[in-house]
Amino acid sequence: MARTQAEIKQEITKAFMANAIFSMVYGFPVGGSFEVHFSLLSLENLWFDIISFAHRVHEQFFDQHTKEVNEKLANQKAGTLPWYRTMALRFLWGFSLVIDQDYFNTAGATTEQIEAAKIVKYAAVDQATLSSRVIIKVAGENNGKLEPIQPEQKEALEAYINEVKFAGVTVNIINYLPDRLYLTIEIKRDALVLSASGQSILNGNYPVNDAIAKYMKELPFNGELRLSALVDRLQVVPGVIDATILNAESAWINPDTNGYGDAEQITIAVIPVSGYFEVVTFDNITYVV
Repeated sequence: MARTQAEIKQEITKAFMANAIFSMVYGFPVGGSFEVHFSLLSLENLWFDIISFAHRVHEQFFDQHTKEVNEKLANQKAGTLPWYRTMALRFLWGFSLVIDQDYFNTAGATTEQIEAAKIVKYAAVDQATLSSRVIIKVAGENNGKLEPIQPEQKEALEAYINEVKFAGVTVNIINYLPDRLYLTIEIKRDALVLSASGQSILNGNYPVNDAIAKYMKELPFNGELRLSALVDRLQVVPGVIDATILNAESAWINPDTNGYGDAEQITIAVIPVSGYFEVVTFDNITYVV
């Protein structure tokens, strides 16, 4: 993990202050404190700031490069969970596989046709805790909103996964409607900025509703919803003095009934069964002064 700029600078200044030649030239004791003998505006301090910043940027570049390489290697290693995710995202609706291969025959197809055939926009893979099943959660997208792929599309996706998966591996594909999210929130508002209904006096929108919707959209597919993170997001909304989540519940599709089950309490955090959430209503947000 990349070091902070302060850590890098401390290491540089420590070596500088331990140097006997610099000690003789500047007149400071060997091993002394850099901060004691050099002011914030000194050329030496400014120079070390520049050097430590440059080191920090380079370390971030190298860390990101390492991360990207590791991800590519994991996704390319056949049979791993990341590989199954990659294969799901590579699915092309309406195309056939090349014989004895795990990729599609796109000969004669235009770039637009190939892009339109990529109906699986989101995928996450996990392994069942009580069995050796691989679970793939998928979702499509329509006008920027996540939604299940169509039944016939799921059928084709299952046929494709069964064709490319490793022998003996059981794969289940979850293609559910979004988990329903029920939120009861109390907002302490600035009466100069927000009305009693939460409307922005200046812009006419509902900033708290917008912030919740934006947070849900930014949440990674199959990502963990943390209530504390949602509160943090709300507390920086203009006009919000404080925010308290009084109650949070979620409900998801029951595969036995193909309908939503009873909503269950969320205490600290939860991962959506479908891979994503839909806020049922904003009507349970109250505003106080």
